[in-house]
Amino acid sequence: MLRGLYTAASGMIAQQRKHDTVTNNIANINTPGYKQGTGLSRSFPEMLIERVRSGGGLGEQPVSRVGRLTTGVMAEETVSIHTQGDIQETQNPYDFALVSNIRVPDPADPTGNTFIPFDASGKYVGANGVRMTQPQALFTVQDANGQQKYSLNGKFSVDEAGELITAEGYQVLGRNGQPIVLMNPTTNEPISNFRISRSGLFTDVDGVPLLGADNQPMNLLISRVEDPNQLVREGNGLYRLNQDAQGGVRAVELGEQVEVRQGYVERSNVDAGQSMVDMMSAVRAYEANQKVIQYYDKSMDKAVNEVGRV
Repeated sequence: MLRGLYTAASGMIAQQRKHDTVTNNIANINTPGYKQGTGLSRSFPEMLIERVRSGGGLGEQPVSRVGRLTTGVMAEETVSIHTQGDIQETQNPYDFALVSNIRVPDPADPTGNTFIPFDASGKYVGANGVRMTQPQALFTVQDANGQQKYSLNGKFSVDEAGELITAEGYQVLGRNGQPIVLMNPTTNEPISNFRISRSGLFTDVDGVPLLGADNQPMNLLISRVEDPNQLVREGNGLYRLNQDAQGGVRAVELGEQVEVRQGYVERSNVDAGQSMVDMMSAVRAYEANQKVIQYYDKSMDKAVNEVGRV
């Protein structure tokens, strides 16, 4: 009898986590660059139940097999869906959006003229069952501890020192690994009348490249993450990479189908209608499992308090 109770309880936990994921998506529906998450569930592995006998009688086996036990469902993980969000114009010169569609050559074609056909969600499953994820491009920022983070929220601003920063105050990095500084050395005022090319090169209104502290042209450091599933959410639209995936990131090169647009931000890719359906589905499934637990509770109450007296 308790097996069904445990199965229903695991279903409630899985639906609760699904509900939390969906509500987090809805809460970030207006967050620039936010990528919606989806919860993955799987059934628990079957467990082989055996009984160890303690009698030790003649001919008695020390271990007897009882059978298999399945214990319900488990909320395994939450993964992000890295589809391109809508591009919204803001006319703010410090706002940037990334439009990315990185192509990956098909390893089965030695000529390199064939590319892997990723679906709309950036996934591909080959004929041999091998799964691949489309690489993604992200802005590279640096926190107060000097640690590199990644973000798609390009709603930036400039502080008093002329550094290009995120809403949390993190520094936006250039290709030289140093913060982007947009400061007029003559007036000591932030530069606002600048342009940025599709590849991330900063120029003045006449197209002359702006130079950094190293006297080199300033470029945004756009990072290419080979497997975006290795990105770990840190809140506020920031990501970090797992330690095992540090080698799977590099700077985006020219011709890699990544475009920077100034005066735009990428909107969240959350589907509001589908999120509401998913949330109601999770609530109904949670209530159904709750009813099952109440049924088992009443059954055990009768077995203990009524049947036991007979």
